[in-house]
Amino acid sequence: MKKDAKIYIAGHRGLVGSAIKDDLEKKGYTNLVYRTHKELDLTNTVDVATFFEKEQPEYVFLAAAKVGGIIANNTYRADFIHANLMIQNNVIHQSYKSGIKKLLFLGSTCIYPKAAPQPMPENSLLTGPLEYTNEPYAIAKIAGIKMCESYNIQYGTNFLSVMPTNLYGYNDNFDLEKSHVLPALIRKMHLAKLLSEGKKDAVIKDLGVSAFAKAEETLKKYGVSDISVEIWGTGAPRREFLWSQDMANACVFIMERTDFKDVQPTGDIRNTHINIGTGEDISIKELAQTIQKIVGFTGALTFNTSKPDGTLRKLTDVSKLHGLGWKHNVQLEEGIEKLYAWYLEKQ
Repeated sequence: MKKDAKIYIAGHRGLVGSAIKDDLEKKGYTNLVYRTHKELDLTNTVDVATFFEKEQPEYVFLAAAKVGGIIANNTYRADFIHANLMIQNNVIHQSYKSGIKKLLFLGSTCIYPKAAPQPMPENSLLTGPLEYTNEPYAIAKIAGIKMCESYNIQYGTNFLSVMPTNLYGYNDNFDLEKSHVLPALIRKMHLAKLLSEGKKDAVIKDLGVSAFAKAEETLKKYGVSDISVEIWGTGAPRREFLWSQDMANACVFIMERTDFKDVQPTGDIRNTHINIGTGEDISIKELAQTIQKIVGFTGALTFNTSKPDGTLRKLTDVSKLHGLGWKHNVQLEEGIEKLYAWYLEKQ
């Protein structure tokens, strides 16, 4: 990509999109295009078509998506499959119609079967049933991969797909119901620490409520007290976590150096997507203990075993990514320290 190439970042305010924007700017790209959700609803076909006709971007990073943790995915199943399919269909199709040079579609490693081999290679896609709790979201992302492959085959486009592992970083979602496990645990531990220190005003401010009684009601709902923090499941499942700025760096690296022909296999064209991760994992219990140490909460961690664990292990096989010449930089404990410091700054 030339430094003055017109690059559209869909989802530039999100965890990944904002990191991609920062990475591009640091590398000297000067012609970046983006819109807020209020300015452009990517589920609206007419509005997306109008945007592409007007802006005519050369490259597209499709980082926009409706995302959430296990509770949100299992509760808002229709919302997750509908919104993500609409976003993908509109952006990918209009990218084809406007003749862009290259598109990078971001999915998720939840696309893999619940019983996929560990670590999960790209060719394990569609070899077994998905984890039920996030099945609608996963199906939408699989459709995005297949859409990119199909447009490449039929129309000769240059659309790439990358599947990041669990991400965390600046601009993360800390909503107690809808966020992923790592930011949710940071916020829970922080609130519990404030309670243990008797800082009621800080708790009220953090939760954005009018009185401490309201705060107590919310905290009880999510298992947070001055002496303990409740965590869903047994704590045994293992997860892999990647710092969002590392993810962004990998995306830009791939966009600059890789084309569809570089990942196209001989024979049937499938599984052309690229896993992005660290190739290292940690149990939820170990993650909670690490966050507890960094936040400084001295109470107990209680595991609610009546709640679902989800898939027991989700570790990515990153050999294809390493073969392209990219590896992650930020280790998990360092990343958690960075994210907690950022969260405190935003209070």
